Amino acid sequence: MLGAGMLARNAVKAGLSVAPYIKTSLSPGSGVVTHYLRESGVIPYLDTLGFSVVGFGCMTCIGNSGPLPDYIVDAIEKNGLVCCSVLSGNRNFEGRVHPNTRANYLASPLLVIAYAIAGRVDIDFETEPLGKNKEGKEVFLRDIWPSRSEIQAVEKSTVIPAMFRDVYSRIENGSNSWQLLSAPEGKLYPWDKTSTYIKNPPFFQGMTKDLPKHVPIKDARALVLLGDSVTTDHISPAGSIARNSPAARYLANRGLTPREFNSYGSRRGNDDVMARATFANIRLVNKFMSTPGPKTVHIPSGEEMDIYDAAERYRSEGTQLIAIVGKDYGCGSSRDWAAKGPFLLGIKAVIAESYERIHRSNLVGMGIVPLEFLPGQNPDTLGLTGKELYSVEMPENIKPLQHVHVKAKSDDGSEKKFEVVARFDTEVDLLYYHHGGILNYMIRRMLQ
Repeated sequence: MLGAGMLARNAVKAGLSVAPYIKTSLSPGSGVVTHYLRESGVIPYLDTLGFSVVGFGCMTCIGNSGPLPDYIVDAIEKNGLVCCSVLSGNRNFEGRVHPNTRANYLASPLLVIAYAIAGRVDIDFETEPLGKNKEGKEVFLRDIWPSRSEIQAVEKSTVIPAMFRDVYSRIENGSNSWQLLSAPEGKLYPWDKTSTYIKNPPFFQGMTKDLPKHVPIKDARALVLLGDSVTTDHISPAGSIARNSPAARYLANRGLTPREFNSYGSRRGNDDVMARATFANIRLVNKFMSTPGPKTVHIPSGEEMDIYDAAERYRSEGTQLIAIVGKDYGCGSSRDWAAKGPFLLGIKAVIAESYERIHRSNLVGMGIVPLEFLPGQNPDTLGLTGKELYSVEMPENIKPLQHVHVKAKSDDGSEKKFEVVARFDTEVDLLYYHHGGILNYMIRRMLQ
């Protein structure tokens, strides 16, 4: 971070600037960073290039860095541009930083500054200049790059233990705004029915003290047909809420304006928002659709609609749901809502070519059955379109990693039958499954 500040200082002194159509921001992970950036004297130069401190912690890499100007969004959408972001964060899923940035790259803080000055990512820093100064002289990255010894000298003089003691001594107190918050008292949380942020979750509605009866998966429809490497961010995005999404309509109906929508990550305490957020990533590739986006086909009618709306329509028709997916389903960052969301949509099982380890476990924890195609098999090799009616023959005394049969019935009455592996890898997985998920299991265990 110090190196980035020093690079900014050298760039400004060399006469370089950042183009107005490049969005820039600085959100350090800790308040200590601001301390040593200020003490080293680089804050004014970062500000000059547009890298002003806008907040701390998870911001840019979770989509909380704010909107792009409307004229830039219009240019991107009208011309089908593939625009990029470069960040020194820890997530670079497509559309994550901003829905209109399809390509996202991770780089060091110094290179983030360099790419912002260059204004493009297809630059060869060795042979191409970052830009020209007022005299028209070309300035290369090597001309302004601070040396290791320079960075270490500044670090030694400015990054001192007192900064850390000062910041962390006040960490439990919080800001003045935090101090002014009023907290309710008592053992039970007083749910506010008007809140659009925190809502009493529905996971225990209809729960009985005894184990639920086994309900077979019969004549289920595939809500989505997805390919390989579908991340948890595709399943449950954490970034900004698109204005034309089901979640946006839900919030608008409660009197909120688009500027108040905030992000999916900030509203993860509201299941009504998060159910509508499921599969809501604008870069989701659903093979039922001709273009990427959070849409699907309501198979009986052939009508295209938002995935959440399709799930609700299937629910009203009494139709069970599954998801058919490719390899490495649920890869990326671990996210419980990537399992909770499909559960709320009514998905009873997922049939995948393979799973990311933690996500498979999370599906089991929500009572969703993780099924896996046999090696070398997938919907294409089995001749499946995804538009069949699916029934899963799940024995009540199922064992870990047992093979079970799936029947796929087409509209013309023809049937295909194939084997899958029920990815209950352990007896504990089966225990959660029989309870309807880990949440129900824990409640019943507490009651005992």
